[in-house]
Amino acid sequence: MAAPEESLRKALAEKQSAVEAHGNAVRALKAAKASKPEIDAAIEALNSLKLEKSSIEKQLQAAVSGSDGDGALSREAFRQAAVNTLERRLFYIPSFKIYRGVAGLYDYGPPGCAVKSNVLAFWRQHFVLEENMLEVDCPCVTPEVVLKASGHVDKFTDLMVKDEKTGTCYRADHLLKDFCNEKLQKDLTISAEKAAELKHVLATLDDLSAEALGAKIKEYGITAPDTKNPLSDPYPFNLMFQTSIGPSGLSPGYMRPETAQGIFVNFKDLYYYNGNKLPFAAAQIGQAFRNEISPRQGLLRVREFTLAEIEHFVDPEDKSHPKYSEVVDLEFLMFPREEQMSGQSAKKIRLGDAVSKGTVNNETLGYFIGRVYLFLTRLGIDKDRLRFRQHLANEMAHYAADCWDAEIECSYGWIECVGIADRSAYDLRAHSEHHVKNVFDEGQREGNIDFIGTNLDKSGVPLVAAEKFSEPREVEKLVIAPVKKELGLAFKGSQKNVVEALEAMNEKEALEMKAALESKGEVEFYVCTLGKNVPIKKNMVSISKEKKKEHQRVFTPSVIEPSFGIGRIIYCLFEHSFYTRPSKAGDEQLNVFRFPPLVAPIKCTVFPLVQNQQYEDVAKVISKSLTTAGISHKIDITGTSIGKRYARTDELGVPFAITVDSTKDVTIRERDSKLQVRVSVEEAALVVKSVTDGLRTWEDVWEKYPHHTSGSADD
Repeated sequence: MAAPEESLRKALAEKQSAVEAHGNAVRALKAAKASKPEIDAAIEALNSLKLEKSSIEKQLQAAVSGSDGDGALSREAFRQAAVNTLERRLFYIPSFKIYRGVAGLYDYGPPGCAVKSNVLAFWRQHFVLEENMLEVDCPCVTPEVVLKASGHVDKFTDLMVKDEKTGTCYRADHLLKDFCNEKLQKDLTISAEKAAELKHVLATLDDLSAEALGAKIKEYGITAPDTKNPLSDPYPFNLMFQTSIGPSGLSPGYMRPETAQGIFVNFKDLYYYNGNKLPFAAAQIGQAFRNEISPRQGLLRVREFTLAEIEHFVDPEDKSHPKYSEVVDLEFLMFPREEQMSGQSAKKIRLGDAVSKGTVNNETLGYFIGRVYLFLTRLGIDKDRLRFRQHLANEMAHYAADCWDAEIECSYGWIECVGIADRSAYDLRAHSEHHVKNVFDEGQREGNIDFIGTNLDKSGVPLVAAEKFSEPREVEKLVIAPVKKELGLAFKGSQKNVVEALEAMNEKEALEMKAALESKGEVEFYVCTLGKNVPIKKNMVSISKEKKKEHQRVFTPSVIEPSFGIGRIIYCLFEHSFYTRPSKAGDEQLNVFRFPPLVAPIKCTVFPLVQNQQYEDVAKVISKSLTTAGISHKIDITGTSIGKRYARTDELGVPFAITVDSTKDVTIRERDSKLQVRVSVEEAALVVKSVTDGLRTWEDVWEKYPHHTSGSADD
């Protein structure tokens, strides 16, 4: 096993110093005309040091490139082998390929579609069915007013830099990330201290402000990759695709950047559908769109992609979960923010300990972290290359109580594939308050009467839940009573705007206004729907606190949101499943995808051993039985050798192959072990179905049925 990278860099620096010192010593001996044996001994020692230095360099290169130093593929070579296989076997290909494609857009071919369909089917089973979630399907086109309220119009940005001469755009954080990785992987001469600095930059990249990011780019002398021209300072670029709704172009909209907003704006109806009870969760699978600045890394960063999102609504005063005990003892890699900031690595932590110590904010958030771990590992993600990283302070939204990303390691490094966030009550409040204050103004500004009416019918509706009390409780309530007569005389046609703004004040604003009116008699008040301050006098509004009896508590629910990037998960699954093994002759490497039966695009293949009508008839009978059992399969009656047919289907990740070599019994071969058992024709489909459905394992089958060996099976 290679020594840790840090110690290797220190050892290399020491060895380099020793080589230089011995080189100087040899030159000094020659200058002093020392004896030949003395010079030869010094040269021999120098050559020995150079060999030791070369050995350390090889170990360090292996450590930073991902190779094990024994001939295993580097990360880049492994990725290329996997991607070549995926594209050749049509798992996915660049969209519009005959027109040279468009960056960030990909098509799924037949096996890719099947894998994606299987992943989504398992997602529905694992989350929607097991948690009794309410599934919805909302439009991709979203009115601007909705995304204005959610904050996407103003804040859904990435930092971009431009080539100052050509105008070509790049993502600022990607350039800095590439520079650091390039230095770490290819420059073996940098000191351990410099390597630690670059790793710290990578670990805190998402925490850098625009100013800090720009400063780092200048400090490291980073230029435009294509031209080496200087770059502009980083500035925000909104990632949403803009469109318009209707032929007039007066109703602006966007292609949705996420599916969540469709759930939030439907909260009131979903809450009613659920019997006005909390907690409950709503789920949605659908396309989302982001106009990426410089898309790359294949399926990991694309402009159109599939999201599967859950919004779990819960009482903010009770974030316990009834099924939390089912995941409390799970132990997996976690990366809290303190460890990130201090330069440590992720470590295995028991989920229950993380919640009890407050590292994870609450039980419900912890429950979903555990459920996400089970989902990903059951798909086939390697548990040793899966970690849950907590967002850093500046990386986390100001309203979030806590946020964790499920990150999967692949040849590109650690990739965020699932975000699990406690978003507090921000989203429901944003839509409630925005509707009350701004919808009328949005439509009025655009001059679109139909648009105003449609949205006003649904505006001003508080997105809240209620807890009924067993006995009435006496509480002190703030009462804001605008005097409409006085406001009408003062503001005439703008009266309604002022009244709505006064009624929408929170308690702090109202009490500050009350104190100012009592001391001064008049106060300046900003009305957002008018876009200006107006004078409010003491006789225009009454603000007081009154004691009332309440029969229920009304509150805005908090939201726990797991959000899954399906394409990213699938790509990481492709890499985690891919491996090569030598052919029986040893003259070539065969590609294999070790997909679990759960997600394999085809569960089974059926091969007549040789071209024989009787065998082909048996193969068709078995095929019909597999179809009846709901098992996706492929029948191959070509005359190709059985070994080549096995190799072709191994490359598609097919877990089982049925070979017909008689009219009574057949063999079933398992892909990874290449072991075979003998079963009757009548049982073949049932055996495959029981394993693919998870009712039994291949080990169970191996124990029950007679074993079969064939010298020609893998020729």
